Amino acid sequence: MQHSPENSSATGAAQAPRGTLGEDWRDEDLVLGRFRFRSRLLVGTGKYASLEESDQALAASGSECVTVALRRIDLHAPPPPGGSLLERLRRGGYTILPNTAGCYSAVEAIRTSVLAREILGTELVKLEVLGDPRTLLPDPVETLVATKELVAQGFCVLVYASDDPILAKRLEQAGATSVMPAGSPIGSGQGILNPNNLRIILESVQVPVIVDAGLGTASDVAFAMELGASGVLLNSAIAGARQPVLMARAMRLACEAGRQAFVAGRIPKRLHASASSPLDGVSPSSTSSGSRA
Repeated sequence: MQHSPENSSATGAAQAPRGTLGEDWRDEDLVLGRFRFRSRLLVGTGKYASLEESDQALAASGSECVTVALRRIDLHAPPPPGGSLLERLRRGGYTILPNTAGCYSAVEAIRTSVLAREILGTELVKLEVLGDPRTLLPDPVETLVATKELVAQGFCVLVYASDDPILAKRLEQAGATSVMPAGSPIGSGQGILNPNNLRIILESVQVPVIVDAGLGTASDVAFAMELGASGVLLNSAIAGARQPVLMARAMRLACEAGRQAFVAGRIPKRLHASASSPLDGVSPSSTSSGSRA
């Protein structure tokens, strides 16, 4: 499967012989349709105190692909000094990933996606079809319906979904470019509540799995990447931090560290201790005295 270090072309260097990777290791790109990204961290553009703060945080994150909720942008308002959000993102060279945030039906999400393609000239879309305004959990039925229709219309669909492995497989079969299971509810900062479900999804689908929603700090990002996720998408964890720019940098480093740890391969967990120094040639009296050398 794609996300297993033993047999995955996605991990690339993970298949290299033991001990051959080091400072010169270069990760493979994250491939989403015809788009390729060096950074595996995707970030949102909402909730910042100002456009200037957004600019600084996006730059610190190292992200190359950023999400924009088209329904929340007033396209008729006069641009502020320094340009509108879309103008700033274009100047920064970012790939814009429009999302259908705020949509509660397949029909609404499809209409928003078509409008985004007309305005931005991109087939990329992050599909969100919510089922409840209080929990902001995705509607699995409407999400699957919208995925099938958008794929038929030529969209490159990155699908926000629950962490249901069966739904993830159905979305892949429907033609989704990426499945994006939530770590926990949107904006909750609870991290990954069900890593076992995420592991099953990673074993079950071949398309990139990008963990989306609910991550709160750098350790959550590192954990997602250590599990084998192809990438992470977040917004609130950066924009809502006391120091958003510093948190954006922390998220970038965590994403890189988690990815490298996954490729490097962690040691197995053991119940009992395992000496870090070889015991060959050590006298019996030394080994029986409880030495931890």
